[in-house]
Amino acid sequence: MSDITTDIEAAVLRRLLQHLDNNKQVQNIDLMNLAGFCRNCLAKWYVTAAQERGENVDYEQARKRIYGMPYEQWKQLYQAPASPEQLAQLKQNEKDKGH
Repeated sequence: MSDITTDIEAAVLRRLLQHLDNNKQVQNIDLMNLAGFCRNCLAKWYVTAAQERGENVDYEQARKRIYGMPYEQWKQLYQAPASPEQLAQLKQNEKDKGH
């Protein structure tokens, strides 16, 4: 992969994180129900990518990078309780995917 491709992909990730930060009202369960991934998934992917490159980044460090603050702080400030409808949709999505 070329340096320019890596730079572009890094810029896209930064823009995605900024977009998510600017739209904190979008809950993780909404992301999961609509797109099949959420901020926590991004953090897991971050950990995996770091490990593949021989770097040690733990999950909480990765979540802090993705959320822009410690996860527990983000939850207290921005996470709303999931509605019964959201939970039902998540359960149906998992069932449809065979999880």
